[in-house]
Amino acid sequence: MDIIEIEHLKKYYGDVKAVDDISFTVKRGEFFAFLGVNGAGKSTTISILCGEQKRTSGSVKVDGRDVDDAPAAVREKLGVVFQNSALDKSLSVRDNLRYRAALYGITGTEFERRCKEIVTLFDLKELLKRPVGKLSGGQRRRTDIARALVHSPEILILDEPTTGLDPQTRKGVWETVNAIRKVRGMTVFLTTHYMEEAADADRVVILDGGKILANATPLELKNRYTGDFINLYGVGEEELRALGLRYERAGEAFRIAVKDTAAATQLILKYPQLFRDYEIVKGKMDDVFLAVTGKRGENG
Repeated sequence: MDIIEIEHLKKYYGDVKAVDDISFTVKRGEFFAFLGVNGAGKSTTISILCGEQKRTSGSVKVDGRDVDDAPAAVREKLGVVFQNSALDKSLSVRDNLRYRAALYGITGTEFERRCKEIVTLFDLKELLKRPVGKLSGGQRRRTDIARALVHSPEILILDEPTTGLDPQTRKGVWETVNAIRKVRGMTVFLTTHYMEEAADADRVVILDGGKILANATPLELKNRYTGDFINLYGVGEEELRALGLRYERAGEAFRIAVKDTAAATQLILKYPQLFRDYEIVKGKMDDVFLAVTGKRGENG
């Protein structure tokens, strides 16, 4: 069942078409990735979805309800984590959670129950009394996500949640998000500049210039827009020339591009003497994004 339905959405600013007639759906419980470079229309779409901007035309529904007709009901379904933290740095972690919960009428015993649950889930017990301004980047991000979930929404929107974080912290953030999805069966709507963060998504939409250029699973996109690569180890260039294929150096290996795994298998059977030590690697989401848009991701 679809929990987000967007049909023929348009948002124009005079002659500028920020979002230009896009349609897509997100299924309940799905991990959905919404990709595009800056200015592609991602943030505008999210703002409309959250009721922060009015659309020029089209339909936007969350759990069957139009975002303009039932804004309060739709907001209760959504938890949003923006690239720039919404936390008050002068307040403690606990107070940030408490004030957020109060916006949804969650106070007293009910808040204590939810606070305990979310503190356990995000491992925030030792941080509750600490001012947010004293937290590390990873701790602050975990608190941002906890704040977005304190009212138990059905959809978690992550708008470039790991931009500016080091690889170890990014890994920690994703471990937390994946744990939440497993526990709550939550729908996750992600925008990111790190293309490989979308590799585990159930479905990916690639946006450019306000239009959708691709909408498929990561595997379908890789099969459609990239090939496979064979990394060959322990061979010389003279031996490689026997294949009659283009190759390039890739560290200690020589890399050969092939159409698919079937083509790789044919090569291995035809030239077994060359394939003493090798690996077959699928194309990456960065390759897909470049093939679809002709552009590299902001962090690609």
